[in-house]
Amino acid sequence: MSPLPNHRPQKLSLGFLEKEILHIIWELGSVTVKDVHERILADPKRRLTSASVTTILNRLTTKGWLVCNKESRRNYRWQALVSQQEAQILQAYEQLHQFLAVGNPDVVAAFADSLDQDSVEKFEAIARMLPRH
Repeated sequence: MSPLPNHRPQKLSLGFLEKEILHIIWELGSVTVKDVHERILADPKRRLTSASVTTILNRLTTKGWLVCNKESRRNYRWQALVSQQEAQILQAYEQLHQFLAVGNPDVVAAFADSLDQDSVEKFEAIARMLPRH
């Protein structure tokens, strides 16, 4: 079972272009604006300026998803602070936390009562993996 990552971005919600650029970074590992810009423009139907790519990279950095390293006077390189798997864990945790925050046991029970057998088996498998306190 994977634990929650040590690093958690300040803001988990991302826009479509932010998600697309983050996936490019996960694929390439480390990127420059040019790397991302070329990847997006590989689709002839896409139009995006390199300034827009820079804005999105800076926004992802501010949100805590990326780190930016200056390689030279004009060259910067971005890397993800969490892996794709860690991002999925964080998003699932956040969704579960929001669901349980409803605070009404009747709502949670009604949801649990409507689960199909496959979902029930998954929950039971998860429960078996949890440490006993």
